Amino acid sequence: MANVIVVGAQWGDEGKGKVVDIYTEYAQDVVRFQGGNNAGHTLVVGDQKTVLHLIPSGVLHEGKRCIIGNGVVLDPKVFLEEIDGLQRKGFLKDPAQLMVDGAVNLIMPYHKIIDIARERKSGAKKIGTTGRGIGPTYEDKVARRGIRFADLLKPETFKRKLAELLPEKNFYIEQYLGEKPLSEEEIFEEYMVYAERLRCYLGRVSPYLDQSMKAGHNILFEGAQGSLLDIDHGTYPYVTSSSTIAAGACTGTGIGPHRIDEVIGISKAYVTRVGEGPFPTELDDEMGERLRTAGGEFGATTGRPRRTGWLDIVALREAVRTNGLTGIALTKMDVLSEFESLKVCTAYRYGEQLLEEFPQDLDVLQECKPVYEEIAGWQKDICSLGSYADLPVQVKDYVDKIEAWTGCPVVLVSVGPRRDQTLIRSNPFA
Repeated sequence: MANVIVVGAQWGDEGKGKVVDIYTEYAQDVVRFQGGNNAGHTLVVGDQKTVLHLIPSGVLHEGKRCIIGNGVVLDPKVFLEEIDGLQRKGFLKDPAQLMVDGAVNLIMPYHKIIDIARERKSGAKKIGTTGRGIGPTYEDKVARRGIRFADLLKPETFKRKLAELLPEKNFYIEQYLGEKPLSEEEIFEEYMVYAERLRCYLGRVSPYLDQSMKAGHNILFEGAQGSLLDIDHGTYPYVTSSSTIAAGACTGTGIGPHRIDEVIGISKAYVTRVGEGPFPTELDDEMGERLRTAGGEFGATTGRPRRTGWLDIVALREAVRTNGLTGIALTKMDVLSEFESLKVCTAYRYGEQLLEEFPQDLDVLQECKPVYEEIAGWQKDICSLGSYADLPVQVKDYVDKIEAWTGCPVVLVSVGPRRDQTLIRSNPFA
């Protein structure tokens, strides 16, 4: 039995979906523990591409239980659209394959209006949210004014909470944000339609996982976004609104930390970021555009072009520490195949100081300049190579240096988007 957490070790978009899909083969239960439909996990099975936003990536495997923990925020409309899309492709035929914890907070129409209008009103100071209502939903959760998944399935409770909350929301929406107020009746009718279809997915995640562990099942915990977007440990305020590091798997599902065996951090062989905020190794030039084009770096959720840069070891070491990583899964190694030489940031220069730790002070981080080490490229197609031993010596040298700089082993190397383009060096479930 093994319980394994998979988290993003950068600013998100690291290829978690593919890695979770690979590891799901060895697990019985796959659990999403935070975030909402601001995440986008892209999976390629054969020639079929699937983008998931809420449902755990394990759904593409038969016989796996997919679970959405209490730390997630859920948009019922998006959730049902995702279910319908999967069922059209022949997946999720059995409702028992999917469970949603009753404590999951719902994204309401007013959350999305507030999210978009605030960003517009902020102008140049905007955070760069996806506009999906994630942040405002977490705000209401923390303020103890959220509507939960279990409330949706009790019409009188839902109606009462909506009646209590909507007047205040409408006042804010109309008087401060300058948007049109919402109709309580229309929201109620819309969400009651969702309730009828979603009732079959209600469950209690914490007791279920406890029993599953006692039965000796392997469990995979799937995070969204990345460690540097963590609400506490990321580049605040340019972060998401949930705990994206490994500790969030415990609070987001109701299991104790002593029951976790391995924590795998997903890192691209370079770095990308979507949205605003500091990015020390960003390449805002022709080289950055080459990386973006070669890697197909456009958001799975928003379609926005991602900012690109060379691998940042300072930031990666931060992720190793805050997550307690036991392994790194290195993705998109094939994207670097066309480059004659590569650069890796091993430290930051801040004025006269050389920094080897990631600064918490945003003003400091924004002034940091990367200190690079240049590494030889390989300029060979590695997509069809079937074992780690077959990789060019320059690729293995790149991996060796990452392990030495971070003090963490690289347990997986992805050399293409498909399942079979994955070289596993060490299996956390073994």
